[in-house]
Amino acid sequence: MPTAIEVRSLVKRYGTLAAIGGVDFSVPAGTVFAFLGPNGAGKTTTTEILEGLRRRTSGDVRVLGLDPWTEGRTLHRRIGVIPQDFRFFEKITPKEAVEYYRTLFHTDVDPGRLLAQVELLDKMHARFDTLSGGQKQKLGLALALTNNPEICFLDEPTTGLDPHARRAIWAVIRNLKREGRTVFLTTHYLEEAELLADQVAIIHHGRIIAAGTPGEIIRIHGIPPRISVEGPEELAGYLRAHLTASVFSERGRVEVELADRRDALKILSAIEESGIPWQAFETRQDTLENVFVRLVGQMDDGALKSEAPG
Repeated sequence: MPTAIEVRSLVKRYGTLAAIGGVDFSVPAGTVFAFLGPNGAGKTTTTEILEGLRRRTSGDVRVLGLDPWTEGRTLHRRIGVIPQDFRFFEKITPKEAVEYYRTLFHTDVDPGRLLAQVELLDKMHARFDTLSGGQKQKLGLALALTNNPEICFLDEPTTGLDPHARRAIWAVIRNLKREGRTVFLTTHYLEEAELLADQVAIIHHGRIIAAGTPGEIIRIHGIPPRISVEGPEELAGYLRAHLTASVFSERGRVEVELADRRDALKILSAIEESGIPWQAFETRQDTLENVFVRLVGQMDDGALKSEAPG
């Protein structure tokens, strides 16, 4: 699969401060790539370097085969960008906004077709200041698509939106992928990344701390799946004596690590054979959010310990 974005040994320094400390990743064309990290991790700096808005200190960056800084004029005609918390002229309508952008980019895109693509056709004559938050974000997406971009950079496009509006934006992102476009997504919603992204990279303190598909990251960095029941500590003791699996007990809940799905029946049989009352059986597995919180927390704890006086 062709590569849309290639980043190698990217460094960005502000004096002695390294905002980006040697980052490597690539984004296959036609995929959704989620770039995740806590505030101050380096997401915005990296993204702006990719968009040609910020100059890197060192390293090699190619977006659609172009250097974003030295070939930005050419690149900007091939990418679309929607910033976080998109704003526009208050009295303009979506149809007028698309026509305005169409003039700027010298394209002949049809406003009706483009607004229909982002599910905003019914509001094409409404003023911007009357649109809901989700509708404003949809208009931002439409304007980002006015030049028929190969890559769409979406900076937290669903922040602050209600669940219905968020899902509408998700549908637009999935449509962009079906059209063969590449989507570079930054978001604080880990559920969103897990649902939409083909590939994920987590950045913290200017370095990539995990990368791969959401499933790969969960499998490598997460806790194995487990069977969970409501039961007393007595049940946990029985299971520890009769199973080789790891057993945990806390606040009236007993969990048994499930190294192999085929062990599920063996675990449930042991629970039933114990004769100890139990209820509310379920299986539990880490999400991308669980892994993200754990990785970032471990890195921060390590940094605090290294800075502590001896």
